[in-house]
Amino acid sequence: MDDSENTYIAVTDNISVSVIPFFLDDESEPEKGQYMWGYQIQIENHGADTVQLERRYWKITDSMGRTQEVRGEGVVGEQPVIEPGDAFEYTSGAPLSTPSGFMVGSFQMRKSDGSYFDVDIPAFSLDSPFDVQMIN
Repeated sequence: MDDSENTYIAVTDNISVSVIPFFLDDESEPEKGQYMWGYQIQIENHGADTVQLERRYWKITDSMGRTQEVRGEGVVGEQPVIEPGDAFEYTSGAPLSTPSGFMVGSFQMRKSDGSYFDVDIPAFSLDSPFDVQMIN
């Protein structure tokens, strides 16, 4: 991940989560109120324990303040095991009915001893080129 200007990072218990969001112009239909976003996530294990990502939680908020919560097992069909010093990266997407919004969430991780802990996914902004910013 090298787009540092648009990278959001959170660190929880030696697990770093980096997010780069991007607007999917080809998959969006602004005239129909459909705005599609992609995001690239990198999870790095800086700790001494092997961890497995078991569950995800997302809270997606559009520019009208409407929220959607998404919970599920793993990410992109996987429940990756991340060894100390290793990283896991994936790309996914989310639709919005407004030109902008934001997302925040968490991953539930399991350590090799069977204990669970939550890792924060940083809040990140979804600002499409169709969102008109007004300065009062």
